[in-house]
Amino acid sequence: MKIQFDFSDKRVLVTGSTMGIGRAAAEAFRELGATVAINGRTDASVAKAIAELGGGPHLVAAPGDLSTTTEINTVIGALLARWDGIDVLVNNAGRGDDCVVDNVTEEYWEKMLALNLKGAFFTTQACIPALKVSRGCVVNVASGLGVMGGPPGSVVYSTTKTAMVQMTKMMALEFAQQGVRVNAIVPGWIDTPMIRTENERLGDNGLFDYIELTTPVGRIGTSEEMAGAILYLAAPFASFTTGSVLVADGGLTSGHYV
Repeated sequence: MKIQFDFSDKRVLVTGSTMGIGRAAAEAFRELGATVAINGRTDASVAKAIAELGGGPHLVAAPGDLSTTTEINTVIGALLARWDGIDVLVNNAGRGDDCVVDNVTEEYWEKMLALNLKGAFFTTQACIPALKVSRGCVVNVASGLGVMGGPPGSVVYSTTKTAMVQMTKMMALEFAQQGVRVNAIVPGWIDTPMIRTENERLGDNGLFDYIELTTPVGRIGTSEEMAGAILYLAAPFASFTTGSVLVADGGLTSGHYV
C-alpha cells in the first residue's frame, strides 16, 4: 500500500461544512480528488460556501438541519440516491452555546443534544448500510471538553462531546468486522468564526490571550490542522485504525505548566 493521501473517486459527506473545521476538511478532501457534499442548515449558506470554494462537479449541495431524524433521512436519502453510495462521513455539525447550570432549561438541553449528539448518531445510522458496502469510515469531530473539564457554562456542550467520544468507541466495536471504521478527533482551541465571535464579545482580545496562556504550544490551532487530522483517519493507509480518539489540541489536554 502506498502511503499517500489520495481520495480520488471517493464520496465524502462533511456535515456543518460551510465554515470552520468542516469547511477546511471539505476543501482538503476536494483538493485530494474526492467528491464532497457540503452541508449547512440553509440552501443559501451551502450555495455561498460552494461558490467561495470555486464550485465545480466535485462539490455537491446537501443542505439541511441535521438535528432531526426527518431532515437527516431526507438529506442522506437524496445524497445516497445521487451518489449510489458513500465512502467517508465526517460528523462535524455542532454548536457550542454557553450556559451555566443554573440557567439551563430543558429547551436549551434538547437543542444542544439534538445537533451535537443525536444528529451525529442518526446521520451515521443512515449512512451505515452504504458504508458497509464501500467499506468506508466515519470521523466524528468531538472536543477537548469531551475528555477534560472546562470553564463554567460549558457543562452541556462538554456532556455532548464526552458522549460522542464513547459513541465513537462503541460504534467502532459494533462495525469493526463489517468493514466500517469509526474514529474521532479531539480539537483544542481552534481559530473558527465561533471562537472569533466569542472573543469579540468578551472584548480586549481576552479569549485569544487566555488560549495563548493555557495552550502548551502557546497559540490557537487552525481549521487546516484539524482537516489534516481528519484526513489521516479517513485515509486508506489508516485501515488498521478504528475506535481511535486522535487528540489535536496543542497539548491542552495533557495538562498545564502555567
